[in-house]
Amino acid sequence: MKSNLLALMAVSALFVMDVSAARAAEKFTFDQSHTNIVWHASHFGFSSPSGRFGVTEGTLVLDEAAPEKSTVNVTIDVAGLNTGIPKFDEHLKSADFLDTAKFPTATFQSTKVDVTGKDTANVTGDLTLHGVTKPVTLEMKLNKIDMSPISNKKTAGFSGKIVLKRSEFGITQYVPNISDEISIGIEAEATLAE
Repeated sequence: MKSNLLALMAVSALFVMDVSAARAAEKFTFDQSHTNIVWHASHFGFSSPSGRFGVTEGTLVLDEAAPEKSTVNVTIDVAGLNTGIPKFDEHLKSADFLDTAKFPTATFQSTKVDVTGKDTANVTGDLTLHGVTKPVTLEMKLNKIDMSPISNKKTAGFSGKIVLKRSEFGITQYVPNISDEISIGIEAEATLAE
Protein backbone atom coordinates (compact mmCIF):
# COMPACT_ATOMS: atom_id res chain seq x y z
CA MET A 1 0.00 0.00 0.00
CA LYS A 2 2.82 2.37 0.92
CA SER A 3 4.70 1.60 -2.32
CA ASN A 4 1.52 2.21 -4.36
CA LEU A 5 1.07 5.60 -2.63
CA LEU A 6 4.69 6.58 -3.34
CA ALA A 7 4.30 5.55 -6.99
CA LEU A 8 1.10 7.61 -7.27
CA MET A 9 2.83 10.62 -5.73
CA ALA A 10 5.77 10.26 -8.16
CA VAL A 11 3.41 10.08 -11.16
CA SER A 12 1.50 13.12 -9.90
CA ALA A 13 4.74 15.06 -9.46
CA LEU A 14 5.81 14.18 -13.01
CA PHE A 15 2.41 15.28 -14.33
CA VAL A 16 2.68 18.62 -12.52
CA MET A 17 6.22 19.09 -13.88
CA ASP A 18 5.02 18.31 -17.43
CA VAL A 19 2.16 20.81 -17.13
CA SER A 20 4.54 23.48 -15.81
CA ALA A 21 6.92 22.85 -18.69
CA ALA A 22 4.08 23.09 -21.20
CA ARG A 23 3.01 26.42 -19.71
CA ALA A 24 6.55 27.78 -19.96
CA ALA A 25 6.19 28.33 -23.72
CA GLU A 26 3.78 31.07 -24.81
CA LYS A 27 2.43 31.83 -28.27
CA PHE A 28 2.75 35.36 -29.65
CA THR A 29 1.58 36.90 -32.93
CA PHE A 30 3.58 39.55 -34.77
CA ASP A 31 2.27 43.12 -34.73
CA GLN A 32 2.21 44.20 -38.40
CA SER A 33 2.33 47.88 -37.46
CA HIS A 34 5.57 47.49 -35.52
CA THR A 35 7.37 44.76 -37.45
CA ASN A 36 9.64 45.87 -40.29
CA ILE A 37 12.31 44.27 -42.46
CA VAL A 38 14.61 46.91 -43.98
CA TRP A 39 17.26 46.07 -46.58
CA HIS A 40 20.23 47.96 -48.07
CA ALA A 41 22.06 47.17 -51.31
CA SER A 42 25.07 48.89 -52.85
CA HIS A 43 24.39 50.69 -56.13
CA PHE A 44 27.69 50.74 -58.11
CA GLY A 45 29.38 51.69 -54.84
CA PHE A 46 27.86 55.17 -54.98
CA SER A 47 25.07 54.66 -52.46
CA SER A 48 23.13 51.98 -50.61
CA PRO A 49 19.43 52.38 -51.42
CA SER A 50 16.99 50.79 -49.00
CA GLY A 51 13.50 49.38 -48.95
CA ARG A 52 11.02 47.89 -46.52
CA PHE A 53 9.05 44.67 -46.32
CA GLY A 54 6.24 44.01 -43.87
CA VAL A 55 5.03 40.77 -42.33
CA THR A 56 1.59 39.53 -43.35
CA GLU A 57 1.39 36.94 -40.59
CA GLY A 58 3.62 35.19 -38.13
CA THR A 59 3.81 33.41 -34.83
CA LEU A 60 6.45 33.16 -32.15
CA VAL A 61 6.42 30.40 -29.56
CA LEU A 62 8.61 31.87 -26.84
CA ASP A 63 9.96 29.77 -24.00
CA GLU A 64 11.49 32.23 -21.53
CA ALA A 65 12.75 29.44 -19.28
CA ALA A 66 14.44 27.62 -22.16
CA PRO A 67 14.86 30.09 -25.07
CA GLU A 68 16.57 27.44 -27.19
CA LYS A 69 13.19 25.70 -27.46
CA SER A 70 11.51 28.78 -28.95
CA THR A 71 10.29 28.80 -32.56
CA VAL A 72 9.28 31.42 -35.10
CA ASN A 73 7.31 31.22 -38.34
CA VAL A 74 6.63 34.30 -40.51
CA THR A 75 5.27 35.18 -43.93
CA ILE A 76 6.88 38.25 -45.50
CA ASP A 77 4.94 40.52 -47.86
CA VAL A 78 7.43 40.77 -50.74
CA ALA A 79 4.80 42.24 -53.08
CA GLY A 80 4.31 45.04 -50.56
CA LEU A 81 7.91 46.24 -51.01
CA ASN A 82 8.18 49.97 -50.41
CA THR A 83 11.20 52.18 -51.15
CA GLY A 84 9.21 55.42 -51.19
CA ILE A 85 9.84 55.68 -54.94
CA PRO A 86 7.01 54.05 -56.96
CA LYS A 87 9.07 53.64 -60.17
CA PHE A 88 11.90 51.99 -58.22
CA ASP A 89 9.39 49.71 -56.47
CA GLU A 90 7.99 48.68 -59.85
CA HIS A 91 11.45 47.73 -61.15
CA LEU A 92 12.37 45.77 -58.03
CA LYS A 93 9.06 43.87 -58.21
CA SER A 94 9.65 42.98 -61.87
CA ALA A 95 11.16 39.75 -63.22
CA ASP A 96 14.58 41.48 -63.15
CA PHE A 97 14.60 41.14 -59.38
CA LEU A 98 11.90 39.78 -57.03
CA ASP A 99 9.29 38.81 -59.67
CA THR A 100 6.46 39.40 -57.23
CA ALA A 101 3.84 38.36 -59.79
CA LYS A 102 5.14 34.80 -59.31
CA PHE A 103 6.52 35.09 -55.78
CA PRO A 104 4.44 37.58 -53.77
CA THR A 105 5.59 36.29 -50.39
CA ALA A 106 8.62 34.82 -48.67
CA THR A 107 8.60 32.62 -45.57
CA PHE A 108 10.94 31.91 -42.68
CA GLN A 109 10.55 28.84 -40.46
CA SER A 110 13.05 28.43 -37.64
CA THR A 111 14.79 25.10 -37.11
CA LYS A 112 17.23 25.94 -34.30
CA VAL A 113 17.89 28.61 -31.68
CA ASP A 114 21.40 28.99 -30.27
CA VAL A 115 21.51 31.26 -27.21
CA THR A 116 24.64 33.44 -27.44
CA GLY A 117 24.19 35.75 -24.45
CA LYS A 118 21.82 37.08 -21.81
CA ASP A 119 19.50 38.60 -24.43
CA THR A 120 20.96 37.40 -27.76
CA ALA A 121 20.59 34.34 -29.94
CA ASN A 122 21.34 33.02 -33.42
CA VAL A 123 18.12 31.80 -34.99
CA THR A 124 18.63 29.37 -37.86
CA GLY A 125 15.81 28.44 -40.20
CA ASP A 126 14.63 27.87 -43.74
CA LEU A 127 14.06 31.01 -45.81
CA THR A 128 11.98 30.59 -48.96
CA LEU A 129 12.46 33.56 -51.30
CA HIS A 130 11.94 33.81 -55.06
CA GLY A 131 10.93 30.14 -55.09
CA VAL A 132 14.21 28.97 -53.52
CA THR A 133 14.58 27.57 -49.99
CA LYS A 134 17.90 27.94 -48.18
CA PRO A 135 19.01 27.73 -44.53
CA VAL A 136 19.95 31.12 -43.06
CA THR A 137 20.92 32.37 -39.61
CA LEU A 138 19.59 35.57 -38.04
CA GLU A 139 21.45 37.39 -35.27
CA MET A 140 18.68 38.40 -32.86
CA LYS A 141 18.51 40.52 -29.72
CA LEU A 142 15.65 40.52 -27.24
CA ASN A 143 14.90 44.16 -26.44
CA LYS A 144 12.15 43.76 -23.88
CA ILE A 145 9.31 41.58 -22.62
CA ASP A 146 6.64 43.51 -20.73
CA MET A 147 3.03 44.61 -20.72
CA SER A 148 2.33 47.03 -23.56
CA PRO A 149 0.84 50.31 -22.30
CA ILE A 150 -1.23 50.47 -25.50
CA SER A 151 -2.71 46.97 -25.76
CA ASN A 152 -2.35 45.95 -22.09
CA LYS A 153 -1.02 42.63 -23.38
CA LYS A 154 2.29 40.91 -22.82
CA THR A 155 4.59 41.98 -25.66
CA ALA A 156 8.04 40.88 -26.78
CA GLY A 157 10.31 43.13 -28.86
CA PHE A 158 13.32 42.10 -30.92
CA SER A 159 15.99 43.54 -33.21
CA GLY A 160 17.96 41.46 -35.67
CA LYS A 161 20.25 41.42 -38.66
CA ILE A 162 21.47 39.22 -41.47
CA VAL A 163 23.44 39.53 -44.70
CA LEU A 164 22.05 37.51 -47.61
CA LYS A 165 23.49 36.76 -51.04
CA ARG A 166 20.60 37.34 -53.43
CA SER A 167 22.26 35.17 -56.11
CA GLU A 168 21.72 32.14 -53.85
CA PHE A 169 17.99 32.73 -54.32
CA GLY A 170 18.20 33.08 -58.09
CA ILE A 171 18.15 36.91 -58.11
CA THR A 172 21.26 37.58 -60.18
CA GLN A 173 20.45 40.57 -62.39
CA TYR A 174 23.15 43.31 -62.41
CA VAL A 175 25.51 41.53 -59.98
CA PRO A 176 28.09 42.83 -59.02
CA ASN A 177 27.19 46.43 -59.97
CA ILE A 178 24.17 46.13 -57.71
CA SER A 179 25.56 44.19 -54.79
CA ASP A 180 25.00 40.49 -54.37
CA GLU A 181 25.15 40.91 -50.59
CA ILE A 182 22.03 42.50 -49.11
CA SER A 183 22.16 43.81 -45.54
CA ILE A 184 18.90 43.32 -43.70
CA GLY A 185 17.74 44.77 -40.39
CA ILE A 186 14.73 43.47 -38.49
CA GLU A 187 12.59 45.25 -35.91
CA ALA A 188 9.73 43.18 -34.51
CA GLU A 189 7.05 43.24 -31.84
CA ALA A 190 4.91 40.25 -30.99
CA THR A 191 1.86 40.21 -28.73
CA LEU A 192 0.69 37.33 -26.56
CA ALA A 193 -2.03 35.47 -28.44
CA GLU A 194 -5.52 35.24 -26.97
